[in-house]
Amino acid sequence: ADNLSDALKKLKIATTDSTADSLEGCLDCLLQALAQNNTETSEKIQKSGVLQVFASLLTPQSSCTAKVANIIAEVARNEFMRKPCVDAVLIPPLVQLLNCKDQEVLLQTGRALGNICYDSHEGRNAVDHAGGAHIVVDHIKSLCSKTDPASEKLLTVFCGMLMNYSNENDTLQSQLINMGVIPTLVKLLGIHCQNAALTEMCLVAFGNLAELESSKEQFAYTNIAEELVKLFKKQIEHDKKEMIFEVLAPLAENDVIKLQLVEAGLVECLLEIVQKTVDSDKEEDIAELKTASDLMVLLLLGDESMQKLFEGGKGSVFQRVLSWIPSNSHQLQLAGALAIANFARNDGNCIHMVDNGIVQKLMDLLDRHVEDGNVTVQHAALSALRNLAIPVVNKAKMLSAGVAEAVLKFLRSEMPPVQFKLLGTLRMLIDAQAEAAEQLGKNVKLVERLVEWCEAKDHAGVMGESNRLLSALIRHSKSKDVIRTIVQSGGIKHLVTMATSEHVIMQNEALVALALIAALELVTAEKDLESAQLVQILHRLLSDDRSAPEIKYNSMVLICALIGSEPLQKEVQSMAFLEVVSKLRSHENKTVAQQASLTEQRLAVES
Repeated sequence: ADNLSDALKKLKIATTDSTADSLEGCLDCLLQALAQNNTETSEKIQKSGVLQVFASLLTPQSSCTAKVANIIAEVARNEFMRKPCVDAVLIPPLVQLLNCKDQEVLLQTGRALGNICYDSHEGRNAVDHAGGAHIVVDHIKSLCSKTDPASEKLLTVFCGMLMNYSNENDTLQSQLINMGVIPTLVKLLGIHCQNAALTEMCLVAFGNLAELESSKEQFAYTNIAEELVKLFKKQIEHDKKEMIFEVLAPLAENDVIKLQLVEAGLVECLLEIVQKTVDSDKEEDIAELKTASDLMVLLLLGDESMQKLFEGGKGSVFQRVLSWIPSNSHQLQLAGALAIANFARNDGNCIHMVDNGIVQKLMDLLDRHVEDGNVTVQHAALSALRNLAIPVVNKAKMLSAGVAEAVLKFLRSEMPPVQFKLLGTLRMLIDAQAEAAEQLGKNVKLVERLVEWCEAKDHAGVMGESNRLLSALIRHSKSKDVIRTIVQSGGIKHLVTMATSEHVIMQNEALVALALIAALELVTAEKDLESAQLVQILHRLLSDDRSAPEIKYNSMVLICALIGSEPLQKEVQSMAFLEVVSKLRSHENKTVAQQASLTEQRLAVES
C-alpha cells in the first residue's frame, strides 16, 4: 500500500520530461496493485487525481504509453471509473494513439476505449466525438485477412470495442453500418472461423447489429447465411449454438435471408436438433428444441422459403413437420401446428393438405387439449384450421370431417386468443355453406356466447369477430330459424352497432344481415330494431358524405324493407329521409343513384 501511495505521489508530479525509468517503475507498481485488487486500487487512483496526468503521458513518442493505456483499460473495468476517465479528457489522446503502428499500444488503446464505452453513455459520446469508430473500422478492414496470432488478437479487441461502443444504441449502430462494417465482419467470420475468441466477438457484434432493419438489407448482400450455417454445423457446445441462434433469429425475419438460410442447409440442422433433443428432459436440450422449432416456423413465414420446403406437399421437410403434430412434446405440437398454418398460405397448398388428411391430425391434436389444454397449442391448431378453410373446395370437406364440432368444444374457453381463432375458423367454414350456417345459427349455446363476446370491450378482435360471425350466420343461412334464435338471444342490437363500425367491410356485412332480418322476420325483430335506433343510424349513414357507395346502397335497401313495419315506418316518416335520398339520385355511382330513385318512389308511396 505504501508503494502504491508513493507511486501515485510521484506520478502526480510527473511530466513528460520525467525519466522514463522512474515512470516505468511507478506504472508497474500501479499495474501490480490493480492485479491484486482492482476496485480498491481504482478508487485510490481516482482520489489521487492521477487520471488527469495520464492525458499528458499518452503520446506516441513515449515508451510508457502502452502501460498507461493498460492501466486505463484496467481501471475502466469498474463502472464508477468510466465517467472520470471521460472527464479527465483521456478519450482524445487515446483515439489519436489508434493512428500509431505499435501493436502493443494499439492493443491496450483498443482495450481502454472498449472498456470506457461499456454501458457508458458518456464514454460512447466521447469516442464518437473524437472519431474513434472510423479509425477502428479501418483497422479491422486492413487486418481482416491476416491470420497471425498478433493480428487476430488485435482484431478481437477491436471487434469488442465496436461492440461495446454500439451496443443497444441505434444511432451508433447505424453509423457503423454506414461505414460498411457488415461485409467486413462477415468476411472476418469466414477467414477466422478457427479462432474461437474472434468468432465469438463477431457473433455478438452481429447480434447487436442484426436487430436494425437497415442492417438486414446489407446482410442479405453478403454470404452470412452460408457462414453461419457452416459455423453452426461445427458446434457441439450448447452455449455456442445459442450464440449463433441469437444472430439467426433476427436475420431470419428478412425474407431474402430466410431463403438464403434454407438454401444453405439450416433446415436440416434444425431438424437434426429436434430429433436429438425431443425426448430429453435436460434443461438445455429443452431450450434448444424450442429455439430450433421456433426458428423453423420463422423460416416458413417467407413465401419463397415456405414454398421451397413444401415441394408440392412431397418435401421431406414438410413430412417431418407433420410428424411433430402427434408428438408428446407441447413445444413440437405447437411448432407443427404453426408450421401447417404457415404452409397453408395459398389455395394450392391448402387443398393438397386437406386432401391428404391433415385435418384429422389437427382435430386429434385439439382433442388432446380440450380439458385444461395448452392455450398456445389450441391457438396454433385453430389458426391452421382457419387457414385451411379458406379455399372454397375445402369448406364442405372440412365440415363433413367434423371440424365445426371439434372447434365448438372450445366455446367455454376464457382465453381471448383462442376465442378469436375459434370465431375466425367458424366464419371461414360457413362462408357460402347454407346448411352449416343454419345448423350453427340454431345452436343456442353458440349464439348466446357470441352475443356475450360482442360486448368484450377489452378485446376488440374477439368483439369484431363475434359480430362478423353473427352476421355471417344470417347471411349464409338466410334462415328464419337462425334469425329467431339471434333475436331471442339479444343479438340484434350488436348487428345495428356493427353497422356503424369504422371498417366498411363490417358495416356492409351488418347492413346485409339486417336487410335479411327485415325481409324474413321483421315482426319478430321489430322491437329490438326500434330500441337499437336503427332508423336514426341509417339516416346518419345516408347523410354522411364519407359513407362508401355500398354502404349508401345497402342502407337504402334496408330502409325500403323497414317500411313494412308500422312503428319503424313512423320513425322513417318523422325523419327527413326523402330529402336525403333525393340528393343521392345524382350520386356518381350509378347503382347508388338507381337505388335512390327506387327508394324515393317507395317512400313517396308510403307517405
